[in-house]
Amino acid sequence: MVRLDLGNVVLRRMKEEDVEAVKALIKEGCEGTENRLILHLLTRPLALLMLATLSSVLRFLVHSFIVALLIPVFLCIVYLKLTIPRYTGILGSTRPYWDYLGSCYRAGSEPDLPNPHAGKGKLLINQDKAKRRKKAKEQERGKTKEEKVDEDDLKERARVAGEVWVADCEDEVLGCVARDGWSRDGVYRICRLVVQSWYRREGLGRLLVQSLEAKARQSGIARVYAHVPFPSKVGEAFFRKLGYRLQGETAGVQDEEEEEDDYEEPEKGWLGFPVTKVFVKDL
Repeated sequence: MVRLDLGNVVLRRMKEEDVEAVKALIKEGCEGTENRLILHLLTRPLALLMLATLSSVLRFLVHSFIVALLIPVFLCIVYLKLTIPRYTGILGSTRPYWDYLGSCYRAGSEPDLPNPHAGKGKLLINQDKAKRRKKAKEQERGKTKEEKVDEDDLKERARVAGEVWVADCEDEVLGCVARDGWSRDGVYRICRLVVQSWYRREGLGRLLVQSLEAKARQSGIARVYAHVPFPSKVGEAFFRKLGYRLQGETAGVQDEEEEEDDYEEPEKGWLGFPVTKVFVKDL
């Protein structure tokens, strides 16, 4: 584990040159999650009953009890390997694949997320960046009509794709978090929270989430949702420490219930079993 000074971290939008690094980061964060989800689904009572029934039927066709037991399990694992990404997306996203190019739309013109650990020197650097972005924005006004059409297309893709924010330290992407483009009006749905294994337990994940919450609060967002894979005890404990509660739990008022309009449907997997837990926080 590497000691990290959070004051040197810049929280900025993902750019096109960051896409490959973010892809590698997300791939690292997904390791083991898929296998845990498969184990979770296969150990549900209904799934066990179905596997036992299929094994009993196969027992009349094959002479080996072990083979009759393994064939249904093997086929179910293959099926889940192929379909789980389509059901759950990746790390709490509503879609199995992410439009990285759409997420990079005008990334350089948007101000960085606030970092409460940054010192005055960092603030001056951010001010210089803002001036350069303003100058670049003025240069964009001379675009042709054809380029404008392409820009409109990118703008629509960006609306659907959402935003990806990265934690940058000395031109190295240490972590990322995203706002899902399918979030409803008045709410944020954060997903794809990943931190490099070398920089975990340094407060970087907390910084990413809290900075995105601050941006949401400034935009008038009243509620934030986070989907956590069902077997992830670490993710559940992480969001609870940040003040999130499991959807359905009371928010501190006796006999309070979740309003129907505010209900966030958890992602469903094989046989309709939920594969994510929905955590919510009122800003």
